[in-house]
Amino acid sequence: MWPRSLAWQHCLVDLFDNALEANFAGYAPLAARMRPRTLDEVVGQRHLIGKGRALRTLIESGEPSSVILWGPAGSGKTTLAGVIAEVTEGHFEAMSAVSAGVAEVRKQIKAGQDRLSQQGKRTILFLDEIHRFNKAQQDALLPAVENGWITLVGATTENPSFEVNSPLMSRSLLFRLEPLEDEDIAAILKAALADSERGLGGLDVTIDENALHHIAAKVGGDARAALNALEAATMIATSGSGRIDLATAEEALQRRALPYDKAGDWHYDVISAFIKSMRGSDPDAAVYWLARMLDAGEDPRFIARRMVIFASEDVGNADPTALQVAVAAHHALEFAGLPEAKLNLAQAATYLASAPKSNAAAAALWAAEEDVRAFGPLPVPGALRDSHSPASRSTGAGRGYRYPHAFGGYVEQQHLPDALRDRSYYRPITGRERELAEDLDERRSAPPGSAGDGAGDDGTR
Repeated sequence: MWPRSLAWQHCLVDLFDNALEANFAGYAPLAARMRPRTLDEVVGQRHLIGKGRALRTLIESGEPSSVILWGPAGSGKTTLAGVIAEVTEGHFEAMSAVSAGVAEVRKQIKAGQDRLSQQGKRTILFLDEIHRFNKAQQDALLPAVENGWITLVGATTENPSFEVNSPLMSRSLLFRLEPLEDEDIAAILKAALADSERGLGGLDVTIDENALHHIAAKVGGDARAALNALEAATMIATSGSGRIDLATAEEALQRRALPYDKAGDWHYDVISAFIKSMRGSDPDAAVYWLARMLDAGEDPRFIARRMVIFASEDVGNADPTALQVAVAAHHALEFAGLPEAKLNLAQAATYLASAPKSNAAAAALWAAEEDVRAFGPLPVPGALRDSHSPASRSTGAGRGYRYPHAFGGYVEQQHLPDALRDRSYYRPITGRERELAEDLDERRSAPPGSAGDGAGDDGTR
């Protein structure tokens, strides 16, 4: 008669699961077959799993804490969960928050308790899309996480600060994964083509460099999507010449490659057209060139940075809100990621294109820089020098300084070095900056206030 202990039953279940995994491995999609099994096989996420980095150290310790992995699709969340189980020799159990309920969660917790107490083997419970769990479902996990009955690896594409309960967050470590770089995706594709055991190395297939980089650039940092596209391209190629060219890659992705080289003339021409369209107050052209760059795989951070610069260089104080909009779009890109952040970039581009234009602030800086180079480090006028220390006051620093707030907010006095006292750099042009200039002219022409004598030698009064 077979032993009936729970320990033996769980051993049989684990052996059965392993046998099924081995039997069906050959039928799995390429993305599943090529999933890394060790930390050294993982490509990308160097900020987390590079030598000496936090997550790598935690995994290699053999005693991992429960973690929340936050990142876009295809960035390696499921892979890292499996690696944690492999490295720590734990039992890997995967669940999806879309289909699992509280009863299923409690069942897995009970199995994890039994496995830990009877086999001494920890359970790595991978919960995909944990943000879809409601409060009751998340609360069901708390005792197991807190007592160490299971090691939870939660995966989410949403900001867990808003989607995961605070008690569960406080019992887990949060790690943010970034979209994989194009170079990382290309390396993964090359590895799949070379691997004869799990990948496509046993097939007589070659790939052109431009086709490889087209796939890598089009998937938005999603390794799973890239491998799926490569598998489709391979099926097309093996029925023909055995060569994956650009046309085959396009067909596999169902997208046409636009002529755009991020290191060549197309890159500079298109970004130039984008900036000049915004400068020319043409929001239609601006959003077209934006779409061209995004569709061709341009780094969206580069686009966002250029808009932040444009907001000050070409709009300036004609509409001070423009800089806030551009910076907000840059932050939104980091917060939301693509493809959703395309909307934020489009909002900023159309706002900047529609805003009144002035380069007065930039021109003021350029003119001042010319004088800095021409005259060198001119001395600071004595009244403006720091006077906080006794030594500086003894030399007359700050003497004669007139505190503007003692004169109603403005008082006539020299702020430029003596050699440049009559220089004028900032010349407002239009929009809000004209209003600011008119207000300043009005203050300058008004008689001095009489709120006090204005005496102050410490720069604070």
